[in-house]
Amino acid sequence: MNTKLIAKNPTAYHNYTIEDKLEAGIVLSGTEIKSIRKGKANLKDSYAIIKNGEVFIVGMHISPYEQGNIFNKDPMRDRKLLLNKKEINKLIGLTKQKGYSLVPISLYFKGSLVKVELGIR
Repeated sequence: MNTKLIAKNPTAYHNYTIEDKLEAGIVLSGTEIKSIRKGKANLKDSYAIIKNGEVFIVGMHISPYEQGNIFNKDPMRDRKLLLNKKEINKLIGLTKQKGYSLVPISLYFKGSLVKVELGIR
């Protein structure tokens, strides 16, 4: 599949030792996708958390789409990541038992879908 890099987390490899990587889909609105296509996304200071058996990315900034007016969402809102149950259970076990955390490494298009690469540290 054709991949196109949208944004990288500049401090992911500098501040952390990444032990494992995981690819996840992300739930976005239409205006967020249009803004991402223009390259207006930033992963600096973002991280992922697990709430109620679901994984969310926190602190990722997607600038409002200029022509989006009332349909624009909050640029800093928490966004749900799409993983299967087996992957979520693995992450829950790692973060609770061993004290690992989840760091977004990159945001990219895989075909027409937006994906997030998560690093487990």
